Amino acid sequence: MTHALIVDDDVDSASTLKALIMAEQCTVAVAHNLRDARRQIALQQPDLVLLDLQLPDGSGMELFSVPELLANSEVVLITGYASLETSIQALRLGAADYLVKPINLLRLQGVLSRLTKPALLKAEVETLAAQVAPSGHFGALWGRAPAMLQLYEQIARVAMTSVTVFITGESGSGKEVVAQTVHDLSRRRKQPFLAVNCGAISPNLIESEIFGHEKGSFTGADRQHLGFFERASGGTLFLDEITEMPMELQVKLLRVLETGSFMRVGSTQMQVADVRVLAATNRRPEQAVAAGQLREDLLYRLNVFPIELPPLRDRLSDVDLLARHFLTAFGAQEGQAKHFSAAALERLAQYRWPGNVRELRNAVQRAYVMAAGDVIDEQWLPQPSLLSHAAAGGVVAPATPPAARRTASLSDEAFEQESITLTIGTTLASAERTLILATLRHHHHQKERTAAALGISLKTLYNRLKEYAADGLDHAAH
Repeated sequence: MTHALIVDDDVDSASTLKALIMAEQCTVAVAHNLRDARRQIALQQPDLVLLDLQLPDGSGMELFSVPELLANSEVVLITGYASLETSIQALRLGAADYLVKPINLLRLQGVLSRLTKPALLKAEVETLAAQVAPSGHFGALWGRAPAMLQLYEQIARVAMTSVTVFITGESGSGKEVVAQTVHDLSRRRKQPFLAVNCGAISPNLIESEIFGHEKGSFTGADRQHLGFFERASGGTLFLDEITEMPMELQVKLLRVLETGSFMRVGSTQMQVADVRVLAATNRRPEQAVAAGQLREDLLYRLNVFPIELPPLRDRLSDVDLLARHFLTAFGAQEGQAKHFSAAALERLAQYRWPGNVRELRNAVQRAYVMAAGDVIDEQWLPQPSLLSHAAAGGVVAPATPPAARRTASLSDEAFEQESITLTIGTTLASAERTLILATLRHHHHQKERTAAALGISLKTLYNRLKEYAADGLDHAAH
């Protein structure tokens, strides 16, 4: 039977909470100060500690000063209000969650249903971490580059808490895989993980999709509809491309994050949101705020624990590992194993992968399909451009004057006689923008042909053009 310890100097609040927990078939002890709390822990190690930080003889934080004291207990903070500071404090202390007074029964039941000893979660993370060196992967994430090892450490740290995570990174870099890994290592793993692309839902429907609606709330609403918050109850809701969410809806999302409650469209009844929210964007959050695409207060509320994914070009040492992983998966799926030639692996290592891991996966799949035998050579793999070599520190042909400039030729058949000129010191982002816009002009703004010529996905092209438009840099394309 689960044993809980309530540490709260508010006698009425502690009594109410005790009654609620006992109704869930748990044993309960109560302490109104730090001294009593230590004594109760010594008498019987609690499975769950509900801890108020403001106590007569000190701060509840002092219980964390001796790690062995709460090593086998899940700690949940209880507070009179929800705030960003509370979330950060919960993370720093090692607390798993926090409840806001007055305690909502559904939230409390959720906490009790997810009860897991910290030692078990820690053991799982250590097992995954031990697999990185021999196998090259951490759950569904693959890579041994230093940036990835740092990423695994961040995920392991935050997964065991309930704090909001804000994931940033370029399109195709694996933001949803990171979110899924955080969920899989959390106490919510047995409940749903729902991923929502905010840019893929019509602005007219997104509020209904996220919060749900009542029958008759608008034309066509012929029945009640449960939104993502209710369908993900007890689990994790991943809001991808959060900067695509309409500003008026961002206000409502902020309210949910602050109060833990929301209303369906057309309803006057509050619903409790027992959901962990993870968010992501392929934009720079500060630039999105400046451009009016993300509320500053929502950014602060989401950015409790930021995780930034490295682009694949910054961890090219992982390309071989990722490519072999994808090839093995396709072989198992299709029932025919294939392998790369040495020339193919060299070609993969030379390419800059502007579409990141998603582009690599698509390239491997295409090469697998096109290879007639069981050997995949470089014929069907992306051709590294001279711009890629220049960005990587390679040699390019000199232009005039040779001391100041280099010319990056577009050697593809479709680009005979055309070139772009880059000044030494041009940033990679600026060079990429120049190349994309020049290629778009060459193909008369036909985006499908442009994406194919550049070797990137159509979605990546659209995302880049949207960024340039937001920054006022798309004039060169017209």
